[in-house]
Amino acid sequence: MTASMQGEVGPLMRRGPRPLLLHLTLAMLKSTASLATPASSLAGLPSLNAGSTAWSRAAADIAAALQGREPAFSQEVLAETLRQDAGLITGIAAYRAHPYARTLADPPAIWAEGGSRVLDYAAPDAEGPPVLFVPSLVNRAYVLDLASDRSLMRFMAANGVRATLLDWGWPGEIERGFGLTDYIAGRLERAVANFGQPVVLAGYCMGGLLTLALAQRRPDLARGLALLATPWDFHAADPEAARRLAAMLPLIEPALAFGGTLPVDMLQMLFALLDPWGIATKYRGFADLDPVSPRAIGFVALEDWLNDGIPLAAPVARETLGQWYGANATARGEWRVAGLPVDPTRITAPALVAVPAADRIVPPESARPLAALLARAHLIEPRAGHIGMAAGASAERVLWRPLLAWIRGLE
Repeated sequence: MTASMQGEVGPLMRRGPRPLLLHLTLAMLKSTASLATPASSLAGLPSLNAGSTAWSRAAADIAAALQGREPAFSQEVLAETLRQDAGLITGIAAYRAHPYARTLADPPAIWAEGGSRVLDYAAPDAEGPPVLFVPSLVNRAYVLDLASDRSLMRFMAANGVRATLLDWGWPGEIERGFGLTDYIAGRLERAVANFGQPVVLAGYCMGGLLTLALAQRRPDLARGLALLATPWDFHAADPEAARRLAAMLPLIEPALAFGGTLPVDMLQMLFALLDPWGIATKYRGFADLDPVSPRAIGFVALEDWLNDGIPLAAPVARETLGQWYGANATARGEWRVAGLPVDPTRITAPALVAVPAADRIVPPESARPLAALLARAHLIEPRAGHIGMAAGASAERVLWRPLLAWIRGLE
C-alpha cells in the first residue's frame, strides 16, 4: 500500500478535473449565491448573470460583511458553504495524489489510417459477424476498455464475440481539416469495408450518430446497428441550453481558426455547461471514500479517462455545435452527410437503442426518438448514467449482457 493510500501526502500524479479553474470558479459562484439565497433557489440563477437580482443581493451581503456590518445571510448558510468548499478541495487533492494508473495494453491493430486504428480484441476462435465499436470523436476510445474488470471489449471477447474497437486517435494535420462527411463517408467507411463482410456497428454517444449515418449510406456494410446513449433530438429536453452551447461558437472561433481544433479544455468547458455543479458535487463525495475501495478506484479510473480528452477538428466543432445543438438539424431532417440527409427511417438493419435513464449528457428525451424511427429497433433503458452504463460498476448487468444477447440473436 502506498503512502498516499495510508493518508499521507503523496506527489501529484495527474491534472484535473479539467479545466480546474472553471470548476473552482463555478463552485465559488454557487457558494456566493447561497450566501444570499437558499440553496434551493440556485435553480433561479439561469445564466450566471452578474447583473441579476440574486447576484446583486449576494454582492451587497458580501460588501456588508467586509465593512463590519451584519449581512443578510445566516451563519448556518455560511458554515455549510465553507464545509462544502473544504470537501471539494479535499476531494480534488485526493484524486490528484491517488496512485492508480491504467496498465492495460492495447491489442494488435488490424487496420490503420492516419492517427486512427482498429484494435482487435477477438479470440482466434471467435465466431459470428465482426462487431465494430465506434466511440465519440472527443474522448479516448479506452472508455470501453477501462480496466480489467471494467472492459466492455474484453467482456465481449471472453463471450465469443469478434469484438473490435475503432480508436480515432489524435487529429493530425490531415484530420484537422476533416468535417463529419470526411469521418463518416471516408475514414469510418474504409475501416468497415476493410473487414470484407458486413459488420455489426456499435456506436457510443457521438459515435452512434456516425454509425447511424454510415448504416444508411452503406447498408451493405451494416449487419446490425447498436446505438448506445446516442443523441438525436438535441432540443427535446432543454432547447435553450442547446442553443446556449451553439451561441459559444463565436467565442471559440479564434481558437478554431488558430489551431484547427477545439482544444481539450474548451471541450471540457462546454461539457461543464451541461451540468455546472456536477463536478463539485462528485468530488465532494469522493473525499469521503476509502481510497483503496473499488468505488474510489473506479472513480479515479473514469476521471482519468475524462481528463484525457482529444481535440475536435474545427470543421466538426462548427458542424456539431451549429447544426446539431443550434439548429437541431438531426431531428429536423436537415443533417446531411456527403450531400444526402440522414434519415433513420430508411435503415432496415436490426437495431438496438440503449437509452440510459439517468443520462445528463444525452438526456433520454434526446435519444429515445431513434427507437421509434428505426424500423427494426429494440429499446432498452438501463438504470444508469451516460458513462456508468458503459463502464460503471453495474455496466455488465445493465448493458453488456443485454447487448451480448442482442448480438447473439443476430447470428
